[in-house]
Amino acid sequence: MQDFIQHLINGISLGSIYALIALGYTMVFGILQLINFAHSDVYMIGAFAAYYAARTLGIDKNPGVSTLVILLIAAMAACSLLGFTIERLAYRPLRKAPKLNILITAIGVSLFLQYSGQVVFGADPKVFPAVLEDSVLFTLLGVEFKSLDLAVLFVTLVMMVLLHLLIYHTKLGRAMRAVSTNMNVAAMMGVNTDRIISFTFVVGSALAGVGSVLVGMKYPKIDPLMGMMIGLKAFVAAVLGGIGNIAGAVLGALIMGLSEEMVVGYLSSTYRDALAFGILIVILIFRPAGLLGKGGVEKV
Repeated sequence: MQDFIQHLINGISLGSIYALIALGYTMVFGILQLINFAHSDVYMIGAFAAYYAARTLGIDKNPGVSTLVILLIAAMAACSLLGFTIERLAYRPLRKAPKLNILITAIGVSLFLQYSGQVVFGADPKVFPAVLEDSVLFTLLGVEFKSLDLAVLFVTLVMMVLLHLLIYHTKLGRAMRAVSTNMNVAAMMGVNTDRIISFTFVVGSALAGVGSVLVGMKYPKIDPLMGMMIGLKAFVAAVLGGIGNIAGAVLGALIMGLSEEMVVGYLSSTYRDALAFGILIVILIFRPAGLLGKGGVEKV
């Protein structure tokens, strides 16, 4: 029973990280009907931004809450700026182009970031700086609650609450929901759709930056291709929950994290990556709209 609870905690922690990245996919798709394949590489840039910020400021060997906050701010700033630039230079000029053109562009941007990262940062993996001491805070029913797991859960919860307040309790959030429902009508009502779309990219990219620091904190090895697998898993989580649905992205990510942890704990770690694709195949066959998504008819 103790092992099961420990796996449960680890799965929720992993799923929380997936959720932060999956939200970027689902927010952009909800507004533009676009799968931003470069999103996983924005996450990678966030990890390196935090890494170099720690080394530049000399806090790479001083773990603590202040270090965590500084690295989160650095990663969020770098990812937000990159997300804004990608939308402005790569996607906005193709806003009225066929969807296939935009899809190919997204893949091209992703490859550009990956291999530019290898040129700039080097292809060898780097050790992420110590952010927090991984210590046991308390033990309950024989289960150890560690500082890193609780920090991941706390930071993720704070981000989710802030995102909820932004979307459902601010004027910007109301505009985002209006553009997501019908961009043309929103524009006629005076909403600056270009600004809202850019803002959506900035928010989604900032969440990916938070996820990159949390991943580096728990699994301290980063490299320019680190976004490929976790990006695919986060995308599967968004599809599982119903891409375009924020609550669905969180639900799908938690299911992904728990499933992966249970497979590792009770079967074999060999299958942990195959699980994501198995879930994707099953959900596309039996419920293509996702768990919380709504099916619809598209005119062609």
